[in-house]
Amino acid sequence: MEGVLAASRALLGVVALSLAPVLEQVTLTQFRALVLLSGLGPTRIGALAQRLGVHQSTFTRTTDRMVEAGLVRRLDNPGNRREVLVEATEAGLDHVREVTRRRRTGIEEILDRLDAAEVDAVGRALETFARAAGEPSVEALAVLGG
Repeated sequence: MEGVLAASRALLGVVALSLAPVLEQVTLTQFRALVLLSGLGPTRIGALAQRLGVHQSTFTRTTDRMVEAGLVRRLDNPGNRREVLVEATEAGLDHVREVTRRRRTGIEEILDRLDAAEVDAVGRALETFARAAGEPSVEALAVLGG
């Protein structure tokens, strides 16, 4: 059990280091929204606010700031003219891709310190752990930026 907890702290460190540069440019809530939008595509503002666990009026103001920063754009909902959708722009998606790239690099740097047999053992163990844990929801992953 202690080894699993130590590994989770190590992975959390990789997550934190991958997020830090982006969080100098966007808030955690904005980044979480971008992660959700990268997986969901265009989404109603109210539905996105609900998934983020924030009040819709609060998230509407956040969306305004994200539109001004070029991270998202508003779209008319073709299925319902009264609804507005929000969609990540390429600039917004670039933040998500950058964090993912940094995470991948951080994990690769750790694995590079191991020999081939250790890398294989870690891979098998983590695959087993992931299978037992199940696939987390997009919302769960968005808490710390996916």
